[in-house]
Amino acid sequence: MAANSPNSPRQKMINLMYLVFISMLALNVSTEVLDGFALVEDSLNRTMNSTSSRNEMIFGDMIEYHDLNPAKTEKWYNYARQVKDKSDSLFNYTQELKMKIVRKSDGKDGDPENLKRPDNLDAAYDVMFEHGKNDGRKLKEAIDNYRNFVSSLIIDTTKRNIVRSNLSTEVSKQAKENKQTWEESMFWKMPVVASVTLLTKLQNDIRYAEGEVLSELLRNIDLQDYKVNKIEAQVIPQSQIVMRGQNYIADLVLSAVDSTQQPTVYVNGKILPPEARGHYVAGTGSTGTFPLNGYIELNSSTGTSRYEFSTHYSVVEPSATVASQLMNVMYPGIDNDLRIAVPGVPSSNITATMTNGTLTRKNENIWVARPAKAGMEAIISVQAKMADGRVQEMGKNSFKVRPLPTPSTFLMIPDAKGNLEKFEGGYIAKASLLNVDGIRVGIDDGLLNIPFSVLRFETTITDNLGMDVREISQGANFTDRQKTQIRGVARGKRVLIRGIVARGPDGVERNLRSPLEILIN
Repeated sequence: MAANSPNSPRQKMINLMYLVFISMLALNVSTEVLDGFALVEDSLNRTMNSTSSRNEMIFGDMIEYHDLNPAKTEKWYNYARQVKDKSDSLFNYTQELKMKIVRKSDGKDGDPENLKRPDNLDAAYDVMFEHGKNDGRKLKEAIDNYRNFVSSLIIDTTKRNIVRSNLSTEVSKQAKENKQTWEESMFWKMPVVASVTLLTKLQNDIRYAEGEVLSELLRNIDLQDYKVNKIEAQVIPQSQIVMRGQNYIADLVLSAVDSTQQPTVYVNGKILPPEARGHYVAGTGSTGTFPLNGYIELNSSTGTSRYEFSTHYSVVEPSATVASQLMNVMYPGIDNDLRIAVPGVPSSNITATMTNGTLTRKNENIWVARPAKAGMEAIISVQAKMADGRVQEMGKNSFKVRPLPTPSTFLMIPDAKGNLEKFEGGYIAKASLLNVDGIRVGIDDGLLNIPFSVLRFETTITDNLGMDVREISQGANFTDRQKTQIRGVARGKRVLIRGIVARGPDGVERNLRSPLEILIN
């Protein structure tokens, strides 16, 4: 009989256990990590809106100057129009992918700013690699084409390199080792909240690149007098989200300056030293959202002009996600897969150690833990190398190490087509039983699939005189004498397999109390 047929009660139970397992695994994703991504998403959206407004102002200036002097500005105006069109096209395509992922996860009314299932691991992959469309590859090609176009219009080498770096689709070293494409390394098994944040960052980078090119084109038509009338103070942070212990770094600048004098910068009521040249550094000893207010003064022939600025930055706790593929427990003697990730840190900059066992990296995000002893906790410690070169402790996770569950005894019986099926007791044809070399012992509960080594077992057969005849096998296979005894068993009689001793991958020998009862059909 087929013990694992799709409609059998046992298989239905296994399916139900799998659904429960997946649900429990999802619950292991730290809510603080999900909230951290939401915080990053919100900050990116605010920065992007500010950058978009600035770009519209620059493009408006371009249009106005073109209307005044089309002959002088025609070349730069046409470039600006192309930059805006290509930027909007890539931005909108990215937004379309973002909405597809959210709706795939949360339904047709899904909202990126109010995710219902932020930890969904399948939606991004389904959208980006849907058969016949492969939006992941299309997105990479669109980014490459856009990067090459806009960077060709930037004369300043430093700014051009920044734009190319922000829009890079270069595959990481770890991804190359895993033979992954750029799109696979970005969206394979990525939670919805992380995928949305990655796409929002891409939109942010698009608007940043657009602004750099538009500013470059505007400078090319020499609107110096006009731009001075439009001077604005700007805050340019390296990042608006920083972890506690890192520095918040930002440049406070004017959109146009007089090279013959330095402006005076006031930040949160204090003057910034002239030698800082607008470079602001703030310590981050505690978490929270902090204001950054002030103004920049510039002297001119008509007096002193003041340009105010106001923004904020957020400091979050260092955090790491360590999720066991087997919920929150580990078993000794076998490979226990763990997913280890730190938001905002490349996997190549993450290291991890383990107590009560060994921990090795399997691929970009998956690690393999092998606990040494059951009954003791295993503690996973995660470290990350930060942008400034420091190695920082990101968090610790504790796992219970339990003994392997009790295995079961079974036979592998070939069906009419030669396919092996698990037999765990009951009626069987004598010929089918004689075609089996021996017994098997293992764990196969829908979560674990672990074979055990059979050291010995005993068969008990009732002969024609009603006497129980016992025979011991030193190993997993039936002895010749056991095979002979089975041939003599009458129809309706039983063959009892008991006294089973097996050794698991943890090295522990187990005496299995539950016998395997076979009835000859």
